[in-house]
Amino acid sequence: MKKTFIIAEAGVNHNGDVELAKKLVDVACEAEADAVKFQTFIPENVVSIYAEKAQYQKDTTDKGESQLDMVRKLKLSFEQFRDLNDYCKEKGIMFLSTPFDIDSLDFLETIDMPIIKVPSGEIVNLPLLLSVAAVEKPVILSTGMSTLEEVRFARDVLLKNGASDVSLLHCNTEYPTPFRDANLRAMITLKKEFGGTVGYSDHTLGTEVPIAAVALGAEIIEKHFTLDKNMPGPDHSCSLEPDQLKSMVRSIRNIEMALGRSEKTPSESERKNISIARKSIVAATDIMQGEEFTRNNLAIKRPGTGISPTKWFEVIGKKAKRDFMFDELIEL
Repeated sequence: MKKTFIIAEAGVNHNGDVELAKKLVDVACEAEADAVKFQTFIPENVVSIYAEKAQYQKDTTDKGESQLDMVRKLKLSFEQFRDLNDYCKEKGIMFLSTPFDIDSLDFLETIDMPIIKVPSGEIVNLPLLLSVAAVEKPVILSTGMSTLEEVRFARDVLLKNGASDVSLLHCNTEYPTPFRDANLRAMITLKKEFGGTVGYSDHTLGTEVPIAAVALGAEIIEKHFTLDKNMPGPDHSCSLEPDQLKSMVRSIRNIEMALGRSEKTPSESERKNISIARKSIVAATDIMQGEEFTRNNLAIKRPGTGISPTKWFEVIGKKAKRDFMFDELIEL
């Protein structure tokens, strides 16, 4: 069984409060996710004063503020991220954070994250991609809003300039993503086109789609979660609450077991039922010794401990070597 790498995406759902961020770490640990991921950025490096908010951000935050003002409220300092990394080590969960600018990437390198996550919005950010590649670590690349050629561009830049490996996450960057737009089959296309590890970063409501992605072959799942969907902030309303996150992780682990291996053979648990559920050739009437077996005096019934019905035409026409009572298993 191959274990799905589950990233609990805390993102900016700490609302700029490091203590809330630590509570999110606690929730991810309790859910038994493999990693908890945040977002590291210097607002002025990422968002211009002219940038508008997305519609979902307008719907869930102060309508009078700019995107830059919104993002400033969601920032944690580098030292707070260092503290969070230490807290994750204490709790026994992998700390990850997405760098949205080169200065943030440089900082994250000082705490030696094992994997660099590139978000969908940066897939065409050549300077950042080159800086990520130069770190020479495994990269997880989200591919929301992109074409296949844009994915190829970013992947090639990363691999040709130092990245040790690139895993691709299919993604739709709408919050929440309508089910009709999830397009999970695109993940299969990424696998066919590029090989390697593929997965799914989910923004749909609920847990059905990421669970389905695992059934389709996702090896990485990323999903936003929050302490409370009703908290103020851009991402809370389409995030999972703690019980939902725990349920998703449990369901994914069950699906992993259910996928099993590729060969078709009776499982250990069902072998004991073969003789009970299958059938054998039995006497449909009392049969006297020397009497010929025919379609009229034979039947096929449970249990399956006698002659298999696959031998039906081998039994027809033979003569009984002894008397058989009604329903008795036939012997040759």
